[in-house]
Amino acid sequence: QVQLVESGGGLVQAGGSLRLSCAASGLTISIYSMAWFRQTPGKEREFVSYFSGGSTMYADSVKGRFTFSRDSATNTAYLQMNSLKPEDAAVYYCAACRFLSGCSDSAREYVHWGQGTQVTVSS
Repeated sequence: QVQLVESGGGLVQAGGSLRLSCAASGLTISIYSMAWFRQTPGKEREFVSYFSGGSTMYADSVKGRFTFSRDSATNTAYLQMNSLKPEDAAVYYCAACRFLSGCSDSAREYVHWGQGTQVTVSS
């Protein structure tokens, strides 16, 4: 059974940093394509970053500020978020794609999801 557990969210001032973690069990994150999405109330889930087929991609809104990484030893994915802005506030989810590679920024391609972790950014 696949389980993804996010942690690391919280309240931070604008300009601050947070590092989100996604601990995986039931799958090996070094093999699967993984992604981070975020969602605010009343809006659709929004792509943040993914790692697939050896490539890391970022949404334009976070490029240069966020970094996706993975630790095979602990089977954990991370999202380092720097220079946070109030518009980054959301529930952040990690997800595993149904394919091992060739995954994109479409949430429909991701079949395993964590429960989410809240990020709040004060101005």
